[in-house]
Amino acid sequence: MENIDLAIIGAGPAGLSAATYGARGGLRTIVFEKNIVGGQITLTAEIENYPGFADIQSGYDLVEKMQQQAEKFGAVIKEESVESISIEGHNKVIKTDQNTYEAKVVIYATGASPRKLDVPGEIEYTGRGVSYCATCDGALYRNKVVAVIGGGDSAIEEAMFLTKFASKVYIIHRRDQLRAVHTIQQKAFDNPKIELVLDSVVREVKGDQQVRTVSIENVKSKALSELNVDGVFVYVGIIPNSDLVKDLLDLDKAGFVVTDVDMQTKIPGFYAVGDIRQKSLRQVVTATSDGAIAAFLAEKWLNE
Repeated sequence: MENIDLAIIGAGPAGLSAATYGARGGLRTIVFEKNIVGGQITLTAEIENYPGFADIQSGYDLVEKMQQQAEKFGAVIKEESVESISIEGHNKVIKTDQNTYEAKVVIYATGASPRKLDVPGEIEYTGRGVSYCATCDGALYRNKVVAVIGGGDSAIEEAMFLTKFASKVYIIHRRDQLRAVHTIQQKAFDNPKIELVLDSVVREVKGDQQVRTVSIENVKSKALSELNVDGVFVYVGIIPNSDLVKDLLDLDKAGFVVTDVDMQTKIPGFYAVGDIRQKSLRQVVTATSDGAIAAFLAEKWLNE
């Protein structure tokens, strides 16, 4: 069993920020990542709202800089899949598919995954017209036509946000009425840029180098049609990656980890950061902030 000070589960922006602060603070820090370093951000072609970069960055380039910075201070990134986490006294035992580790502190940064439409073209055009974050990518669609898939509060609020940039926003929803609260719905009804496409589901996303059309089916008539769009924003829910801690930590009804303002969970020395945490805004900048706070306080907790 290998002993470490700080174990970080997940190498997205939150985890890498925590690694930088932890390693820089003198903690022996290991970051575990079962997939690709960077997580969801690597699917974003252009990021223009991260502080400090006047030029547009790709998600891949931005996270590569974060990784280099963390490793410069001594953090070690291991491509291992964490299979279980248990508590033994004040320490946390982490079993991966390759080894077992005992850590004094754990920072849980596994993120959340957008629920997919599971239609042809969705994966192929992710980052090339298909997006799951209007706040991240909306400004890239100035004077263009986009479609928002979904009918809940988030979908309608993001559709309203997109009208700041897009010339037209279609809202495609499978039911005959929206699920969003009435006041949000009314704002959409009153916006001349928004057009509702109800009783409809997306069957395929098509394009060349970028998205060009979506094929939709009316669920009642079964009629097929196509809409010409430059972008597709999917809002049919997000899935927190909290399976590892569902029996260990407090989760909200949606499955997100409950923490206090210091990222602390109910277990001393166990923090949760980034998109996995119950919070109001999920952005790269808030994820890196979470990671910094958790690692700073983890070092303080260990010293005390």
